[in-house]
Amino acid sequence: MPAAFDTVIIGGGNAGVSLAARLKRDGVRSVALVDPSPLHRYRPMLNYAAAGHARMSRYERPMATVVPDGVELVPHAATRIDPDAQTVTLDNGPSVSYRDLVLCPGLTPHWEETPGLHDAYIDGWAVSAHVPEYAGRACAALVREREGTVVFSIPPEPASCGGTVLKAMFLACDRWQREDVLGRIDVHLVTPFRGLLGLEPVDSRLRPFIGEYGITVHDQTRVDAVDHHARSISLDGQGPATIEQVNLAYVTPHSRAPRFVADSGLGDGGDAGLAAVDPRTLRHVDAASVWGLGDAATVGTRPSGGALRAQVSVVADNMRADQHGGREAHYDGYTVIPVAVSRDRLVLAEVDRDGRPAPSISAVDLTKPRRLTYAFDRYVQPVVYFRKLLRGRV
Repeated sequence: MPAAFDTVIIGGGNAGVSLAARLKRDGVRSVALVDPSPLHRYRPMLNYAAAGHARMSRYERPMATVVPDGVELVPHAATRIDPDAQTVTLDNGPSVSYRDLVLCPGLTPHWEETPGLHDAYIDGWAVSAHVPEYAGRACAALVREREGTVVFSIPPEPASCGGTVLKAMFLACDRWQREDVLGRIDVHLVTPFRGLLGLEPVDSRLRPFIGEYGITVHDQTRVDAVDHHARSISLDGQGPATIEQVNLAYVTPHSRAPRFVADSGLGDGGDAGLAAVDPRTLRHVDAASVWGLGDAATVGTRPSGGALRAQVSVVADNMRADQHGGREAHYDGYTVIPVAVSRDRLVLAEVDRDGRPAPSISAVDLTKPRRLTYAFDRYVQPVVYFRKLLRGRV
């Protein structure tokens, strides 16, 4: 007989751990967290680390230490879900059963979408902090670069905090400027959006820094392929078709949900195989006992850690209403994109799912580059994350 739980959560990242803590605080009796990773990372620090502004090891914890009290950690990967039998099969053979299942497994690299990119990663001239196993190499690469052509790319959606690639780019440019080598580096940005992020007024705040650092922008464009031997990048979109003689490519691969989501009949039918949930209630559109949030679900907004706080609240409230009655909660698509533009200033983009400004503080324009927002994002937010958010208190 499989082990039985009131709630099984697949994914031990920000969404999974904070939701598990919230459910226990709400009185859910038995909660299991399924994740094979031995480490939990504070992912917003990855781009700071890539630009040499943080040591990532300080923002990693053994997974067992962040799992909330009373939650059972199942250190295995989910391989299949049977939504009719309400069971999850694990990679070691056994299964666990659930009353409610929550899918928040995050995204995985889809290397096949960009031919040649994985070979460039293996060789070391392509990197990205958005692929955690290469984050350390990204830091070394950006810090040591002194001349030549460097290409940064914002990955197309779905992407885990894809817009924060700008953070790594601006911080690297700021470092190169202070070290008086920026004039010898030809910096390119490839973005799938119109302008920079396709969001106003944030793009207007960022454009002066594009000019200051001398960055060439290829908007409405994607990295189509990488020629590993010629060290060139083929583009699909506006402007030139190829960037030649690339010294360093900070190019994040396309992403998709883990394949077990689609293989279990819970995907949306798209190439990325995202969990098909109602973007307002976050309940699966076909399986009433299944919920989804985070990067690998059809939540209808750009993924971010800030978005997860609202999503966790909606899922917890709706699961409680489903069991005990009450008003259904709705997610409005709030998300946030923090972009450091220098070593001490940061722009904060807060928008809803339609891209309209959704500021959390109306009295202060947080889209203006500020030292205070930089200090909060870089130093205060990690403390809040580990001490409050992961314990279900934010």
